[in-house]
Amino acid sequence: MNQTKGFLRKAKSFIIECKRVLKITKKPNSTEFKTIVKISGLGILVIGLIGFAVQIIATMLK
Repeated sequence: MNQTKGFLRKAKSFIIECKRVLKITKKPNSTEFKTIVKISGLGILVIGLIGFAVQIIATMLK
């Protein structure tokens, strides 16, 4: 019984925090969205190139 109350208290607290965060966030406009997409794509590309370079180096060392 005590565990159930603790779980319900944590769940209620989590829901309250989620509502608070959703109230203060806003939807990005198209310029912000395009910038986010460009930066995310660049980050993915950089990480992929690093992984590719590591694989090439590992292949050469074998």
